[in-house]
Amino acid sequence: MADHKSEEEKMAEVIKAIEVNLDECVGCRACEVACSAFHAVPRYSSTNPARSRIRVVKDELNDEYVPVRATGHLRAECAGRRVYTIHEKEYRECSFCGASCPARDYFKEPDSGIPLKCDMCETDPPLAEPLCVQVCKSNALTLKEYEQEKGLEEEEEGPEEMEAALESLVEKYGLEEVLDILTRLSMAKKE
Repeated sequence: MADHKSEEEKMAEVIKAIEVNLDECVGCRACEVACSAFHAVPRYSSTNPARSRIRVVKDELNDEYVPVRATGHLRAECAGRRVYTIHEKEYRECSFCGASCPARDYFKEPDSGIPLKCDMCETDPPLAEPLCVQVCKSNALTLKEYEQEKGLEEEEEGPEEMEAALESLVEKYGLEEVLDILTRLSMAKKE
């Protein structure tokens, strides 16, 4: 007998997400160190938390730590400076923001200024869990799986992200240097 999936099973896919429990975070920053080592070139050759795709921010007002993962890039800093109240505690909007933006240096490659984004430590072969989850001994970071209907996932990165990265490189190294590197890369590809 042939194995047939139901229509509902065909329309859903498993999405992995890192869930943050603020009450458990002790601010050890092991997640930052592990992430920066994983993304070092060559892998695990150094640790520089500025290269990490996760930051542990101390919320002084509420005396707690907030792990924030890199999400995307914003061309301009946001206009809103909202304050949210959750369980009778106040949180500034920037405390939860994972964007790389002009208002702060978080989530930018320190040497080039290229915006960083969490990639869930995708490798071949894949890791069972992202490194930040593996090293979090307080269980503030956990990997959760959710079913989501197909077609509802986030859009792939588009030309806007590439343009932002190139603008950042041009600002740092100049147009001529970037064009020279692109020319060398295209010549190497042809060989």
